[in-house]
Amino acid sequence: MKVIQTPVRFYPFIGGVEKYVYYISSELAKYDDCEVEVICANEASDVDEEVYNQIKIKRLPYIGKIANTNVCLSLPMLLYKEDFDIIHTHIPTPWSSDWSNIISRIKGKPLVVTYHNDIIGSKVADLIAKTYNATALKLLLDKADRIIITQDDYINSPHLQNYKDKVVTIPNGVDTGIFKPAADKREEKQIFFLSVLDAFHKYKGLDYLLESIGQVKKSIPDIKLIVGGKGELLDYYIDKTRKLGIEDNVEFKGYMTDEEVLDCYAKSTLFVLPSISSLQEGFGIVVLEALACQTPIISTHIVGVADDVKERGCGIIIEPKNTKKLTEAIITIISDKNLQRDMGIRGRRLVKEKYEWKSIAKKIHDLYEELL
Repeated sequence: MKVIQTPVRFYPFIGGVEKYVYYISSELAKYDDCEVEVICANEASDVDEEVYNQIKIKRLPYIGKIANTNVCLSLPMLLYKEDFDIIHTHIPTPWSSDWSNIISRIKGKPLVVTYHNDIIGSKVADLIAKTYNATALKLLLDKADRIIITQDDYINSPHLQNYKDKVVTIPNGVDTGIFKPAADKREEKQIFFLSVLDAFHKYKGLDYLLESIGQVKKSIPDIKLIVGGKGELLDYYIDKTRKLGIEDNVEFKGYMTDEEVLDCYAKSTLFVLPSISSLQEGFGIVVLEALACQTPIISTHIVGVADDVKERGCGIIIEPKNTKKLTEAIITIISDKNLQRDMGIRGRRLVKEKYEWKSIAKKIHDLYEELL
């Protein structure tokens, strides 16, 4: 079978959807009966065509962005000319998903949609989002042969209520052969946060983490926060650290290579993802990656793995926007080496048992076979 994946962007761009598509594509490409091609915008790489890790990649120029979506004018014709058996597209990025819908209809091919999270906005963007949800999104979900959600709670999205008969839950995953503990000693009192630092990703909660670091510093003066990622809000966050008096406690790394990210996961004492929007936070793959590296985590109850973290005791789950509880949780873990060790061991065990990409990709491969 030939599968076309249509994320709006792809590796080496760093983001949750991009990681999801990369890892499932890598695993699917290992099957003898499966050929995977990714068609995306050329953001983060200007190589038009290449084969990487057995994945055929075509990157297209884009004229600009609407919200978080690159608009590639050449996408419709390229998709139409492609020979494929199935298209797998992704929400919340219109344009690429809408044209995947149209072309799959024209060619009579199955369409799979992974519904990572709702499309929302603020002010004018909110009006545009509501208009899209009532029109093009409905057409997309009407056509989809299967809709994948990465956590059960997403079935409660108002946009999925009419499609429960074709919704299936298949979680995100992690490769524990790549994400693993480091042999070197961990950096004591080091916290890691990783995200794109733009307006769209403010829901990751970095504002609240910085405010919390200001409070933690009163008890642990040498606390260190490493922030990975870049975006147009980088200067805003740097300025915020100055206002909070924590500029010496926070290091902004900007863009990080895969090796640097792995090193930070494995050597940090703690990983924090204080996401604040259940409508925008689809799952939180970074949490799984940290757990695979045997690093305790703090996150909010809206991330997809929150229930497992609580049940297995491999981190602390708090309410969104609760700086006081976040501060207490950070101090609790940073101050207790035995707790760090035990949480780390339990976290990696959880990931190996339930969230390996290999087993997750098999579920998707089986779904493709069923449709074909």
